[in-house]
Amino acid sequence: MAKIKVGKTVSSLGDYLHEQRVAAQLSLRQLAEQTGVSNPYLSQIERGLRRPSAEVLQQLAKALRISAEQLYVQAGILNPDDGQVRSVELAILGDPVLSERQKQSLLDVYQSFRVVAENALPIEVLEPTAVEPTVGLETTKQGD
Repeated sequence: MAKIKVGKTVSSLGDYLHEQRVAAQLSLRQLAEQTGVSNPYLSQIERGLRRPSAEVLQQLAKALRISAEQLYVQAGILNPDDGQVRSVELAILGDPVLSERQKQSLLDVYQSFRVVAENALPIEVLEPTAVEPTVGLETTKQGD
């Protein structure tokens, strides 16, 4: 069942990219030249046959002059509902030093930690105890 969801996500990404390319009045060949991605690969992405990496999505966003974040949401990489999570994910995806595999691994670990934290039982918070001032501990200057 998860494969069907991924297929739908990729297909909708392909449709979205196609719409953006047409709106930008670019041919598939022109977009391929601007992004450095092969023409057949771009065609496969638009038809929903391939899922592009975050790096390819960044190149496409730049060439189409659209938000990379929006492409990540369309690709199912980012959740559009949680701004705080999205900023962490964007930082990971935007790191030029990390490989695609490292980025995906970090995203997977981060998401698994979030799931564990969200499902954790609430911890009872204890009320702070009042501290009464101690009499007779005043300091005085010697020699007064």
